[in-house]
Amino acid sequence: MNVNSDEYFMRIALKQAQIAFENEEVPVGAIITYHDKVIAKGHNLCEKLIDFTAHAEMQVLTSASNYLQNKYLNECTLYVTLEPCAMCAGGTFWTRIGRIVFGAFDEKRGFSRLSSKIIHPKTIIKGAVLENECSFLIKKFFQQKR
Repeated sequence: MNVNSDEYFMRIALKQAQIAFENEEVPVGAIITYHDKVIAKGHNLCEKLIDFTAHAEMQVLTSASNYLQNKYLNECTLYVTLEPCAMCAGGTFWTRIGRIVFGAFDEKRGFSRLSSKIIHPKTIIKGAVLENECSFLIKKFFQQKR
């Protein structure tokens, strides 16, 4: 596998989702790359932090901005195992992120169900990268909760 491929980086995000799963968080993982270097990793922390805004994407957007000392991430790519919700998509809009690559579609809360205008017009979006692996972990999590 090419070490700079979308699949390669999504596997790193999947490792973050696995950490969330093991900590009884909704298993969503995310990373941000800058010129093919991982500069931020994170996963959902909503339960641990008792914070509904502590989604994986929000964690890595903040971390990447801190790393680059810049609120704009237009040269970065966000890899996330689940399609961003409206809140997270809004966060990516304000950072002007260059690309969003996601794994599984979120049939209930994904931004594309509402409007693609939530995403910055210059942001490139690619979905369904390792979709089966990404959706399996989420389905497994919710099956165990029932």
